Amino acid sequence: MTPTLVRHHRYADPSAPVDAGTRARDWAEIQERMLAPLYEAVYERLEVGGGTRMLSLGCGSGLALLIAASRGARVTGVDTDHERLTLARARLDSDPGQDAGPGRTRPRARLVDGIPSAVPDGEAPYNLLTAFQPIGCAAGDSEGLAPALASAVPLAVRGATVVLAGWGPPERCATAPVLRVAARLTESARPRSGNGWRSALRDDLEEVAARAGLKPDGSGRVSCPFGYADVDSAVRGLLSTGLFDTAIRATDRIQVEKEVAEALHPHLRPDGTVWMPNVFRYLVCVA
Repeated sequence: MTPTLVRHHRYADPSAPVDAGTRARDWAEIQERMLAPLYEAVYERLEVGGGTRMLSLGCGSGLALLIAASRGARVTGVDTDHERLTLARARLDSDPGQDAGPGRTRPRARLVDGIPSAVPDGEAPYNLLTAFQPIGCAAGDSEGLAPALASAVPLAVRGATVVLAGWGPPERCATAPVLRVAARLTESARPRSGNGWRSALRDDLEEVAARAGLKPDGSGRVSCPFGYADVDSAVRGLLSTGLFDTAIRATDRIQVEKEVAEALHPHLRPDGTVWMPNVFRYLVCVA
């Protein structure tokens, strides 16, 4: 699946605050699909299918789960964002499930608010853990990942595969200068806040894996261009990632939207669309 230019989205009142439900819909309708090439590349490499029992950390509104389920996998998604989980549930409820015997179906998808405490009754342990939310573009953005993995690994079989994802080198990511807006605005309002943008480092994913006690077993890079129908859609999609939240709290949403829009101008094409080539990296590990 190649990301396509998303349709136009506009607020009725640009000065009004954006509620959690609106931002979750912006993520689901605009931004989440930009990472679809990453999901598909990983699933193809690992031959995800009917024998896969996947636990996805930070599953968002469920696109990665839906793609895995379409390949026959049994999936469990966990997230702390209630609004995104609600959208994921709506997406996955339409999946017909797997045959569990005469007159019965077994659902392929399960969604949990937070880390599950146990494997569902009657289920085998997970053999694939994924953490697709990319790290490496903001200070401290990997701090919660190692503890989440430590909680999830005991639910998997010994030797289970674990996949981590991160931003690629900044020179390969056209979105990097746009993300720097968040750091600049935050630092101007709150000097030495320590929460700004930073360049992805070569060993970010390996460091997380080491802290979680995982053994790296291969890696890959995937092209994930960000394409939007117009600047307004691009701003909404990017702000839905949460990467600009600190800047919004430090200044205000209108200022952040304005400066992000200005940063997007180099990526504006003659037809009004926005196109930013990016590269993401993934690391395959053994638990």
